[in-house]
Amino acid sequence: MDNLTIKGGNPLNGTIRISGAKNSALKLMAAALLTDEPVELRNMPNLADSRFMARLLSTLGVDVYWPQNENVCRLSAAEITSSIAPYDLVRKMRATFNVLGPLLARMGHATVSLPGGCAIGARPVNFHLEAFEAMGADILIEQGYVKAAALRGLKGAVIDLPFPSVGATEHTMMAATLAQGVTTINNAAQEPEIVDIATMLKAMGAKIEGEGTSSIRIEGVEKLKGVTHSVMPDRIEAGTYAMAVAATGGNVLLEAAPAAEMTSLIEHLKAAGVKVSVENEGVRVIRNGSRLKPVDVDVQPHPGFATDLQAQFMALMTTADGTSTITENIFENRYLHAPELNRFGADIRVQGKVATIHGVETLKGAPVMATDLRASVSLVIAGLVAEGETVVNRIYHLDRGFEKLEEKLNACGASVVRGSE
Repeated sequence: MDNLTIKGGNPLNGTIRISGAKNSALKLMAAALLTDEPVELRNMPNLADSRFMARLLSTLGVDVYWPQNENVCRLSAAEITSSIAPYDLVRKMRATFNVLGPLLARMGHATVSLPGGCAIGARPVNFHLEAFEAMGADILIEQGYVKAAALRGLKGAVIDLPFPSVGATEHTMMAATLAQGVTTINNAAQEPEIVDIATMLKAMGAKIEGEGTSSIRIEGVEKLKGVTHSVMPDRIEAGTYAMAVAATGGNVLLEAAPAAEMTSLIEHLKAAGVKVSVENEGVRVIRNGSRLKPVDVDVQPHPGFATDLQAQFMALMTTADGTSTITENIFENRYLHAPELNRFGADIRVQGKVATIHGVETLKGAPVMATDLRASVSLVIAGLVAEGETVVNRIYHLDRGFEKLEEKLNACGASVVRGSE
């Protein structure tokens, strides 16, 4: 199993190009099931998760052409040969569950394993299933599988989500594109990735209004066509590198970073004393000199502070000059990185959904273990700051969400080496 050895203390200077958004790309790949015509996805992130999704789609009969180290993925679901997504594939990554809606909409039936994923608390799929039931599907959960059928097709419905779930919003929107009649999703999530997915679906011929707001209207069509679409830049990757620069000091241009989708993070970084400027090429982050100021964070659905940036901000605040708090309102059990950060000499105390971080002057390198995707990169940020050597173990989590992490950091002056445990 691979690990990363980090020698801390180096400021970061240079340019980091931001890859395509993982959280968008995986759902865009699933959406290729909605048409029998070719779909070409550009700016695709080369990640363990996206490659895994390609593998699942192949088992369903999708012709996938995606050479290694290339960022263009071609998908053709001309003939779906299987509507069964098995446990061995779906259990490893939650996003694979999102093949259910497209299969159900196009084929009238699907059998998909209940999802697995990373250990950041319960993320049930009942919102997804309740939406499909409202659209006329018969749902049976048996032996760990969701068996769904709508043999006469899905019907438009009014879906009132109890919580603005990103996954349920995306999943329902995709399925509704081929439903008969109009579907309205109320209390919809407003994340930029939803807008990216809607943009591609509309280019395929879908009739969607209101994406990016709390109410989305989808008028079903009989058929969708093929498309070429470029995946939006990854705001979470951009935010992660922004915090790495803020933590270590230096001057880095985050090329292609989507500044408009990073407003909350940029405001919090500026409050901490970091200089952030929006340029034609992307977002520039500069930190020189004095210690960071403590900043409180209240994690909320978009456009609030993203839960996927919470762990990284916690790492940033470990060396702030004072006490800061983070309140996690999206997922329970998402502070598994706190004990690992404390191994660096940080002073973090967790009570319920609130983490209190008492800033210390310096961190010391330590052996640490990644627990999930975003937690793992928070340990990398701490390692970049810490005195001495840090070894981050179980980095397969990192490979799920960060393309060429060590290459991008090392090009800006970091010392990050991949090895084996």
